[in-house]
Amino acid sequence: MANQPRPVVLRGGTVLTVDAAHTVLPGHDVLVAGETIAAIGPGLAVPDGTVEIDATGGIVMPGMIDTHRHMWQTAMRGYGADWTLTQYFVWNYLEWGKVFRPEDVHAGNLLSALEALDAGVTTTVDWSHGLQSPEHADAAVDALVSVPGRFVLAYGNIQDAPANWTASPGFRDFVSRRFPGGRGDEMLGFQLAFDVTGDPAFPEKPAFEVARELGVPVTTHAGVWGATGDDGIRLMHEHGFMTPETVYVHAASLSPDSYHRIAATGGSVSVSTESEQSAGQGYPPTWALRAYGIPVSLSMDTSVWWSADLFSAMRATLGADRSREHMEAHAKGDTVTHSSLRAAQVVEWATRGGARALGREDRLGSVEVGKLADLVLIRNEHSPVMFPLLHPHGHVAFQAQRGDVHTVLVNGRIVKTDHRLVGVDLASARHEVERTVEYLCAQLGEEAWEKGMNPDVPETKILDNPYTYTDYRSASTHERRQEAQ
Repeated sequence: MANQPRPVVLRGGTVLTVDAAHTVLPGHDVLVAGETIAAIGPGLAVPDGTVEIDATGGIVMPGMIDTHRHMWQTAMRGYGADWTLTQYFVWNYLEWGKVFRPEDVHAGNLLSALEALDAGVTTTVDWSHGLQSPEHADAAVDALVSVPGRFVLAYGNIQDAPANWTASPGFRDFVSRRFPGGRGDEMLGFQLAFDVTGDPAFPEKPAFEVARELGVPVTTHAGVWGATGDDGIRLMHEHGFMTPETVYVHAASLSPDSYHRIAATGGSVSVSTESEQSAGQGYPPTWALRAYGIPVSLSMDTSVWWSADLFSAMRATLGADRSREHMEAHAKGDTVTHSSLRAAQVVEWATRGGARALGREDRLGSVEVGKLADLVLIRNEHSPVMFPLLHPHGHVAFQAQRGDVHTVLVNGRIVKTDHRLVGVDLASARHEVERTVEYLCAQLGEEAWEKGMNPDVPETKILDNPYTYTDYRSASTHERRQEAQ
């Protein structure tokens, strides 16, 4: 490939290979030549002109992979912090999502792509269900290709039925123009994104047939409380549309029968723990997925609520899984003395698990010679949190955060170093987002804008306390003092 970057060596770090054995290599170098990892070892000899990056005291790990992020919504960062899933559906699906223009999708995707790289997420699936027109889709892709990360466009349209938009001439024209090879390439892949409601008529069947015709995977929100459930899984299975490439998002409120069907057909689940905990799709399902042997990847869902980095996802996932284990044991009068889910497993879900879900495990997801050089160096000499480094997988899962991401490589190129993105015009991205926020605020009007951010708080009642003496509580302070004397 033309314009190959200079070789890069990360010197003396603790390397989390995330290979099958979860091998940890303290004090090792990682040499990158071209697009791939050329060598791993202590004190490597390197070619003249190699860029040397000191990784001493830091952790070198694979680039993280987010398998489900609604990037187009990122200009609304934090707006829905107090939403439930119902409020999210109403705002985006029924009311205001439809007013997003192509330039608003571009602004959200651009900001989301930049924040992904900044947090060490080198591959992101853009679960792009705001593509109301080919112009919206072109805007989404234009933003993604302007950022030096690895992305997958999962094309969707929540404003129309999957059978309709997948059959439209505009969609077909977009695919032929932007993804002439069908699945895209190493830097920009392609999927279809739509949900299955469980309607016995199976109206989504034509969309699955289009995906099969194009030879692209389907990613679908499954097991979302009150929206998608077991009937959708059954219909997919009975019609032969559950494949090893299918990614089921959330899968948090499914029956054992549905989990068996997913496991038997080789599919995987994208778990968005912070989303499931807060929005209400169901309890984060890793405890169930582990029992059924279903592969897991991690995702952040949307910046309308959450942080959009996988450090948060790993931390929340470990906490939710272990909490479930403790609660179930306590209900039986038992005590958990050894945790089943370990930090190394969750680090794998954030990296190799994502590669596996995307069918790229042979090229991405671990630090091994010959694999594509998507790498992250976690090192922060200005933070007291980076030492001592005793349990590397635990450090990544529980201690590190996006501010500790020192260097990021994608496809062998340095896209962030010394804690700063390389060659990025943040001012321009900020200006785009500001224009989108101004436009959306004007569309809603000030009152609706404020109301959207501040939904009603349900009334609550303090439980009656049987140990409270009514006459004591009603007595004056003076009377209580006299009684005390």
